[in-house]
Amino acid sequence: VQLQASGGGLVQAGGSLRLSCAASGIIFSINDMNWYRQGSGKQRELVASITNFGSTTYAASVKGRFTISRENAKNTVYLQMNSLKPEDTAVYYCKVRGNPYWGQGTQVTVSS
Repeated sequence: VQLQASGGGLVQAGGSLRLSCAASGIIFSINDMNWYRQGSGKQRELVASITNFGSTTYAASVKGRFTISRENAKNTVYLQMNSLKPEDTAVYYCKVRGNPYWGQGTQVTVSS
């Protein structure tokens, strides 16, 4: 499996970013997908999940601000992040549920 996350960057508090993660080497449409993040000195945490049927769940800290979605035709999962806060600063990773592989993440930095 290969996972390529992109779309990170530097944004001011209150701003928005859209992350993308292109997957290959799997039958994307039948897999549940997750977004994780890891801030400096912090443990990696699950941010959002989407099942193969499109059902979504979110961490309490991002609910109402982040939206996970998927486009099976492009083997891509997205994370729309709105109303960003400095505490959202982290490296963001996508992951196939049940697969141990971690691809390279994308850095998100939110300035106050």
